[in-house]
Amino acid sequence: KIDNPEYPLDNTTIHPESYDATFKLLKKLNYSTSDIGSKSLKFDKIDLKEISEELDIGMETLKDIISELKKPGRDPREDMPKPILRKNVLTLEDLEIGMITQGTVRNIVDFGAFVDIGVHQDGLVHISQLVADKYVKHPLDIVSVGDIVDVKVLDVDIKRKRINLSMII
Repeated sequence: KIDNPEYPLDNTTIHPESYDATFKLLKKLNYSTSDIGSKSLKFDKIDLKEISEELDIGMETLKDIISELKKPGRDPREDMPKPILRKNVLTLEDLEIGMITQGTVRNIVDFGAFVDIGVHQDGLVHISQLVADKYVKHPLDIVSVGDIVDVKVLDVDIKRKRINLSMII
């Protein structure tokens, strides 16, 4: 996504490879790029299967394009379950080493998973802290975005705003 783009679709999560299909879809339904995000966009009376074949794109890609045209820039993580928060933990300063809490996996990277524990800063569960009894090749083998997990606080660096967590409890 590019803020204040010259090209209208650059401010959406629509992949550039799908721009042509997006323009064809808008034209077919008598819309233009100025309609993106407006309430005037209506897709409820279209045959998704027919249009996906006509535009030569997959059904899931078409659904993603339509979703983005309706609400451009929407963060898909907004639809995920909210973390189960502790009432006594609101800031980094409230965290204590050894504390066990629940959180929601918000992002997965090659070296671990970032977990929202409700303190305005996601904590990192390093790949070595995902499980105790086996080698983990990639965090996706253990967790998925949106999973609610139990974690233990290993370290809190308030100055650098970093939280190290473990799922080995």
